[in-house]
Amino acid sequence: MSDTQKIPLRTEVAAADQWDLTPFFADDAAWERQFAETDAKLSGYDAFRGHLLDSPGNLARGLDLHLGISRDLDNLYTYAHLKSDEDKANSHYLGLLDRAMGLFTRISEAASFIDPEIQALDAARADEFLTHEALKPYAFFLEKILRATPHTHGEEIERILAMASEVARAPSQIFSQLDNADLTFGVISDEKGQSMELSHGNFISFLMKPQPEIRRTAFDQYYQTYQAHKHGIAAALAHSVKKDLFYARVRKHASCRSAALFPDNVPETVYDNLVATVKANTAPLFRYLALRKKALGLDELHFYDTYVPLVSTIDFRLTYPEAVEIAVSALAPLGEAYTTILRDGLTSGWVDRYENKGKRSGAYSSGSYDSPPYILLNFENDNINSLYTLVHEAGHSMHSYLSKKHQPYVDHQYTIFAAEVASTFNEVLLSRYLLNQYRTDKAMTAYLLNREIDNMRGTFFRQTMFAEFEALIHQAAEQQHPLTVDTLTATYHGLLEAYFGESLVLDPALDLECLRIPHFYSAFYVYKYATGLAAAIALAGRVLAGGAAEREAYLDFLKAGGSRFPLDALRQAGADMAAPEPILEAVAYFEDLVDRFGGLLATCGSGDIPKDGR
Repeated sequence: MSDTQKIPLRTEVAAADQWDLTPFFADDAAWERQFAETDAKLSGYDAFRGHLLDSPGNLARGLDLHLGISRDLDNLYTYAHLKSDEDKANSHYLGLLDRAMGLFTRISEAASFIDPEIQALDAARADEFLTHEALKPYAFFLEKILRATPHTHGEEIERILAMASEVARAPSQIFSQLDNADLTFGVISDEKGQSMELSHGNFISFLMKPQPEIRRTAFDQYYQTYQAHKHGIAAALAHSVKKDLFYARVRKHASCRSAALFPDNVPETVYDNLVATVKANTAPLFRYLALRKKALGLDELHFYDTYVPLVSTIDFRLTYPEAVEIAVSALAPLGEAYTTILRDGLTSGWVDRYENKGKRSGAYSSGSYDSPPYILLNFENDNINSLYTLVHEAGHSMHSYLSKKHQPYVDHQYTIFAAEVASTFNEVLLSRYLLNQYRTDKAMTAYLLNREIDNMRGTFFRQTMFAEFEALIHQAAEQQHPLTVDTLTATYHGLLEAYFGESLVLDPALDLECLRIPHFYSAFYVYKYATGLAAAIALAGRVLAGGAAEREAYLDFLKAGGSRFPLDALRQAGADMAAPEPILEAVAYFEDLVDRFGGLLATCGSGDIPKDGR
């Protein structure tokens, strides 16, 4: 056991490999000072309560106060959650995060009169206010508030709802702490006999091993932990759904899904079109899985066999600095200004690069209007997914950078629907760059096609399946059906059968996958990955086949931030996501990848295919 390769403690990670939060707050003491100053500003709301509509100028001054406080809160919250995510077992920063969330609740309570008072404007006065010079900077902000009038209550009820927000976050907080700080997955041996701690960060790396017994052991061991905690996690997920139902009913929405799609102004037909189109076009996915089973020389294909590269002679390894240079080269079609800013950020403090004990799993981009767009990674040198994750999160960060540069605070925050386009667009460019770089190398081309297919399988087909799962469990709650561990896993099992047919052996442990997806605590989020990829494929094709006009149209989409509804912004960039064509184009793109891969795989030679783990 002394030879076990342990995950380093946070204190053992080199400073150069951590993000630099000093441009944000120099230290915790600076955070404390900002917290106290922001808390003291809350009394300023009293001067506007009941008088917000005395004049357009007074409304502008009230919004100035409110958005200034919100901006301060963004800084406080973002710093606290970034520090907490460095080590979820660090109770000090968990405490700062809890205080920031408590301040959010108090601000929401103090500002609860704003929306109802604005929504009290009649048509004549609304026109007068919206066209006033003092309120022109707030035009879209006010439009969104007025649009929500049917779903907003009076000040007293809004104040109570604001007070309840902290309690409503409990299911997500409980799951996050359990999943990131408390769950352990034991020790596992790699192909060299080296013992390593199994973790969220290296789970997929083990599933990519050519040895079937290692893949199977990692899968079984990983899910044994969820099996041991399934009742508690199922309860957390069930209560997250009930929380969504509570707010949907209070806000007078027809369903939880309509409530979730309302802020983005996305029709439910967009969601339904995605699910229906993907489910009707699983044939290329089934064909790919059959190809994978044959290539691996397996009698049965299990989920844990779906990550191992089929072209085993490729040992794809790269360091983080090498990944940055590849990312910059791949994104060159977006222009030198874009890539210069990106390289500087990725090498000078934006990124927290490697896994450490207690660090939040996965990856994300986060920041405030006043901070750099920080990126959390758990970079693995032997995993090509780490390169793609870097490029994906870089898409988010550059979206944030350009939005903040070109929009005022009130309009800078783009929606998640738009965000997933920016990130997956970068992945599409990376794939096409790598395929071009290795176009004369059949084995490498097959390897990259394999990775691209598996990415689409995960982002397009799997996330659509997740989206349907979310819809079904919320419908069950709306119909007053119980949400227990058995009903949740049974629902998920039915979807596994629908989306994978007889192509996979569905091990019972796979039903527990629905209990480990953090995004399920942000309801109706995951469908945006699939729609984002479809939009990204369409827009990347336009940029690569076009010229400066197509590139600028896409960059204008990034610069627009939150100044327009996402469907409108995407339509101007060249992708109409209210129509079925982008989804069908993505299906056709996937089918073409499978066809190309199948042809190349046959010519790579039997020595390149890892049959039975050899």
